[in-house]
Amino acid sequence: MLGTHDLAVFVISGLLLNITPGADSLYIATRSASQGGRAGVAAVVGIGLGCCVHIVAAALGLSAVLATSATAFTFVKLAGAAYLVYVGVSLLRTRSAPALSAAGVAPAPWRKIVAQGFLTNVLNPKVALFFLAFVPQFILPSAENKPLAFVFLGSIFAFNGMLWCLFLAWAATRVGALGFGRRTALWFSRGVGALFVVLGLRLAFAERV
Repeated sequence: MLGTHDLAVFVISGLLLNITPGADSLYIATRSASQGGRAGVAAVVGIGLGCCVHIVAAALGLSAVLATSATAFTFVKLAGAAYLVYVGVSLLRTRSAPALSAAGVAPAPWRKIVAQGFLTNVLNPKVALFFLAFVPQFILPSAENKPLAFVFLGSIFAFNGMLWCLFLAWAATRVGALGFGRRTALWFSRGVGALFVVLGLRLAFAERV
């Protein structure tokens, strides 16, 4: 279909890759548990928009620049790492928190949550390189329109990813609805902050693949 092959294998592989924990999943779970389902959906929307940017960029060949240019890769990598560390340090500096069912992290309007989710995803060059390395394996060499085939497969991957993220948001919301004390909420925020810092440092020292 549209110059692709082994679509079922692609869908299954994509689902397995989507459920792998990472910064995106952590952000969705945190917002959902702390501010409820609507905030979780806002986080999913932001991350989904970031994923769309990666799909279009890779289809147009822009991601190839990250794969071949050490300077471009390093710039985007450090920008993404700095953002993750910034979010993590902000959470680590939390001194007090209400019950986790109300806000384990600082409450934010939906627009800000969408923007944060977008930046968490789009500033990660590993996501761009993933699309460049994974998706082309399912495009026929004889495909008449390779960019269209790329967008087709990328859209399937993004759609399945959104379904998983919405499930994750729902599950985290249910956990948050159980309610936790202020002290638990405080250490939850700091624990998430520490994970973001670790993810940021891992990204900062990541090499091109």
